[in-house]
Amino acid sequence: MTNPHLPLDQKILGDIYSSREAMDNLETLCDDFGSRFGGTKGEKRAADFLKAKMEEYGLSNVHLEPFDYLGWERGSASLEIISPIQKNIPCITLPHSPPVEIEAEIFDIGAGFPADFDTHAEEIKGKFLMANSELYPKGIKRWVHRQEKYGRSLLADAAGFIFVNHYPGYGPATGGVGSHGKAGPIPGISISYEDGTFIQRLAKKHGSVKIRLSSSDKLRPMTSWNVVGDLVGTEKPEEIIMIGSHYDGHDIAQGASDPASGVVSVLETARVLGKHAQLPRTIRFAFWGVEEIGLLGSKAYVRDHAAELSQIRFYLNMDAAGGMPSKDINLHAWQELQSTFEGFREEMVQDFAIGQNFHSASDHYSFLLEGVITGGVEPVRETRSGRGYGHTKFDTVDKVTILGLRDAASLAARILLRVARVDNWLASPRDAESVRALLNQPQFAEIQAFRKKMDAYFEE
Repeated sequence: MTNPHLPLDQKILGDIYSSREAMDNLETLCDDFGSRFGGTKGEKRAADFLKAKMEEYGLSNVHLEPFDYLGWERGSASLEIISPIQKNIPCITLPHSPPVEIEAEIFDIGAGFPADFDTHAEEIKGKFLMANSELYPKGIKRWVHRQEKYGRSLLADAAGFIFVNHYPGYGPATGGVGSHGKAGPIPGISISYEDGTFIQRLAKKHGSVKIRLSSSDKLRPMTSWNVVGDLVGTEKPEEIIMIGSHYDGHDIAQGASDPASGVVSVLETARVLGKHAQLPRTIRFAFWGVEEIGLLGSKAYVRDHAAELSQIRFYLNMDAAGGMPSKDINLHAWQELQSTFEGFREEMVQDFAIGQNFHSASDHYSFLLEGVITGGVEPVRETRSGRGYGHTKFDTVDKVTILGLRDAASLAARILLRVARVDNWLASPRDAESVRALLNQPQFAEIQAFRKKMDAYFEE
């Protein structure tokens, strides 16, 4: 197959693979601004930095879009086993956990199979539900996310939630427990693999374990910002291709892989396309605030830009893309585009898998629910290994390679180039009925039933 984009491909690849810009930007985001967690000083400094970089790279209409939300500040947390022994256990509270003083017994549900919450409903009620961080419990073909385990604990009338990292040596793993823009009604904490297995041995030996939790976290109104800029199209500027990543990490770490490796890959895509390409359609670059506690930035964008969503030809999500073990293209159930992307792959002479699945744990989901055509640079060739050091204090710059950043940015830039230029675009946005039909497919029945229960809970 001939490649009409070859001269531009060569410029893009040569520039990306001979530049250190992506790693320089990663070091600035992480070393200078810290976690960029919502409500921190580093968050606003990062937003201003991203705006300045997009302006430097020649983008137009670069601006910050503020939005308000219920924020969370970490306080102190004390976890003590009070029976059958007395022992303090190191812990962290999970973002959007409320401040509490509470005593209760522990019920260990292991990996957190969804069916187990119904089977053990009477045993869970009034207890601290303890579940580990496995994303793919054996026998389950889909993710079982932390927020689902917390939500099922809530629906089972648990007194609290204990999240146990299933990886040894990484300490507690963090992650939000809020929902529907509100704080979690019951406390959520995280402990290490080692302390979790200690509690399991204690319960096996003595029959039960009772704990006392004290926490002083604060909930208050806050403001965050989405950062948006355009590379304006020369022929059909009203038609938009979007690419984005959230820039907030969790407060206990630098968030270098998740999400900053994706952030700087988007920046690098902006740099090389702004420098080398004139495209017929507009490329819009976006950096989302406060993803980690509920996709709040992308939700604010689709709410505030509802009238423009029909103009979006494609949204490419880059959450943690530079740190992912494989750089694939996952189309979020858009079979109409399979042949188009297979053609891109052949023309690009690049080895990437093309998937047709989706999940709800990143910013593409805000767009998917509104019918926008979405995809992401994310692993399709799944290892099913989970996060590893992700969401722990060890997600630091040294874990990210410059090759990973270059691979993510070059794949994204070359894909966007082709999406912007191809005229025979075979997909159209879904209407509301089609979105409902997608979500109500049999393979999603279990998770959709859970979400309906959560909607009803928070509407009460």
